Amino acid sequence: MAQDQSLDTLTVHAGTEPDPVTGARQTPIYQTTSYQFRDVDHAARLFNLEEVGYIYSRLTNPTVAALQNRVAALEGGAGAVCCSSGHAAQILALFPLMGPGKNIVASTRLYGGTVTQFSHAIRRFGWSAKFVDLDDTDALRAAIDDDTRAVFCESISNPGGYVTDIPEVAKIADAAGIPLIVDNTLATPYLCRPLEMGATLVVHSLTKFMTGNGTVTGGAVVDSGKFDWSANGKFPSLSEPEPAYHGLKFHETFGALAFTFHGIAIGLRDLGMTMNPQGAHYTLMGIETLALRMPRHVENAEKVAQWLEGDPRVTSVTYAGLASSPWNGTAKRLYPKGAGSLFNFSIKGGYEAAVKLVDALELFSHVANLGDARSLVIHPASTTHRQLTEDQQRAAGAAPELVRLSIGIENPDDLIADLDRALAKATG
Repeated sequence: MAQDQSLDTLTVHAGTEPDPVTGARQTPIYQTTSYQFRDVDHAARLFNLEEVGYIYSRLTNPTVAALQNRVAALEGGAGAVCCSSGHAAQILALFPLMGPGKNIVASTRLYGGTVTQFSHAIRRFGWSAKFVDLDDTDALRAAIDDDTRAVFCESISNPGGYVTDIPEVAKIADAAGIPLIVDNTLATPYLCRPLEMGATLVVHSLTKFMTGNGTVTGGAVVDSGKFDWSANGKFPSLSEPEPAYHGLKFHETFGALAFTFHGIAIGLRDLGMTMNPQGAHYTLMGIETLALRMPRHVENAEKVAQWLEGDPRVTSVTYAGLASSPWNGTAKRLYPKGAGSLFNFSIKGGYEAAVKLVDALELFSHVANLGDARSLVIHPASTTHRQLTEDQQRAAGAAPELVRLSIGIENPDDLIADLDRALAKATG
């Protein structure tokens, strides 16, 4: 598949060819655990990473491989590894980079589950995270030390809908000799291609806009293939001999595909966070309509956000697509197709009114998800971000009085009517 083809074409064709055995045009679901070796030498070459092929579906599977190739093509990466969820993708991305005593510098504007993962779970590996407002570039530079192994941010943040100046952050990470990892879940490659802006790695929760229909969970890590893992000795898992493969050096052996091969041969092998082939199949089908869905998501979000901003019962709307947003200039410069379709708003009456509004909505589905074709609503402070302190909630854009909307592809006038009715009930 030609890499110079448009994203609209790549969403349909990238990574998939007719099945060579049956001629099936849609990628089959290879529902198998293992694969027949031609002979003992063939098996040995596969296990030694001397030949590319299929061994066991915890590592590689033809349906999942097709999805990996498609996601890599959409992001403009050298390779991709798919896994069981977006959270799994974050650990899979960090695993080759980190070690006991090492840290990452992460944006304060992150999904609450990610803040919890970085604040607590990764400490069990001996890793740690420093949280910084990435708009403050001086603070970002000051936070990076000799033990920092990555900078982490979201292209469009959940739940606030803020946008990150990826090129500026990438320059700082590059100067420090460490990779920038960007969670591109909310933007998708339709709105933003972080690797073209200087990021080294992109992670996705494929569960959201990429699949687009709320049916399966999945994650992906995409590598640019451009980072020199051997430059400064900070990444021995990639630059130094690997004992489990008789001293093989991943970067020396695989070059631009070093990170991708490590993600499969070490990450999936040892962590086991495998994507199932049926989930990969659903995601492949969902991506086929990505370029049709995303413009409607954005168009609807802009209309709903503008209406909310003009309503006297609403005290604030945090959407970078609004001219009033402090991030609007960055959004126009880096996200010209739109600032996504997820944002917060608050209403008069604070926490209690916000809760009443969520309960009063009828067309919006009250679920812990986003990126569905359906419009969704949630109160982050009592759900997705409830593990955080109030200070952390506010820093993440999930203050107690805020409601998060994920705008779907319905008729926007119907969405506004539903919000109007709910606001009337919530504000009395």
